[in-house]
Amino acid sequence: MSQAPDHDPDHWPRRLVAAMPVLPILIISGFVLVDLVSGSGTTWVPLLATGPALAATTGGPRGVLCVGLVAAVLGVSLGIRGGAQGSELAVALAALLVVTLACGAGSALRMRRERVLAAVRSVAEAAQHALLQPVPATIGPFQVAVRYSAAAAEARIGGDLYALVSTPYGVRLIVGDVRGKGLPAVGTAALVLGVFREAAHDEPDLLEVVARIERSLARNLGSDDFVTAVVAGYPREGQLEMVNCGHAAPLLVRDSVVVPVDPDRPAPPLGLRSLSGDAPALHVLPFTDGDQLLLYTDGVTEARNHDREFYPLAEGLARHTCDEPVDTVTALHAELQAHVGGRLHDDAALLLLRMPATAETPVRSEAPEPGRVGSCPS
Repeated sequence: MSQAPDHDPDHWPRRLVAAMPVLPILIISGFVLVDLVSGSGTTWVPLLATGPALAATTGGPRGVLCVGLVAAVLGVSLGIRGGAQGSELAVALAALLVVTLACGAGSALRMRRERVLAAVRSVAEAAQHALLQPVPATIGPFQVAVRYSAAAAEARIGGDLYALVSTPYGVRLIVGDVRGKGLPAVGTAALVLGVFREAAHDEPDLLEVVARIERSLARNLGSDDFVTAVVAGYPREGQLEMVNCGHAAPLLVRDSVVVPVDPDRPAPPLGLRSLSGDAPALHVLPFTDGDQLLLYTDGVTEARNHDREFYPLAEGLARHTCDEPVDTVTALHAELQAHVGGRLHDDAALLLLRMPATAETPVRSEAPEPGRVGSCPS
């Protein structure tokens, strides 16, 4: 349905006022006030171009032109009041006009690039949701929480990967880290996750899941590319199977003690088995009521502060462990960002599994009190 024409006589004046940025107008007014006090004629007129230039940094072309128009009117008034010669005033106003037009064009280009960047960000965000699908708070017998931060914060996507799926062979998951950054790393992560999700449903043996990922990477990766990963499964009650392919050892929390789960036999990263010939081994870990397992990428443990000290993840986990995985990973993520001063320089992923006690009824904790980020009620 078409809209009726706007016959409001005050429509354009209102739009004109709304388009004019406040700060540039204040700056112009300041120059005019100084000129009125000093009575220096056209001396301050060229400085009125500061208004359009500043308006171009935040506003659109319409706002720049409005500020330039105000500056021109005020410049003419100052020149006439000061008795300036016509040629002198014309040169000053011509300079002001050129600056205004140039700033208006620059503002239009800036706004166009901002729209393109917003579109790219929305596509990246959609790609991230498709690649790193949301993880439910509970899956199978587990409580689960995930936090992910891409080093390229503007893109909101990176080379770390994780997935957790329920299959006929129990809950299975993967946490990995692709060598490198940028779009090539994202493409490799998408390849690994796609193969994992298919193989996890098809293969009864967890080692065969890893083997299918290895074969796919061997066909598609370059000789210098690889992926470190931990692939895990819960095929039967009380037992967690893990295959560690060159990845950082997960941290097990049991009876308030944090210990790393090192593989029985180290295996090379995915994509490099043909170079070493070593096959991965299956590690069976008892996993019962109250146990928690934190899987992570090296963007967490290799994060440094201003003194070049690594983030002590095991100590942080011991401080923040509670019965709510989401509170634990939220507190760890906040502490990690504080450790690096607010900006991570590598992709970082945290995935926490918790096996609730048999008699336990999971209840979401209340919002944490100030100063107790992510802590759970005792």
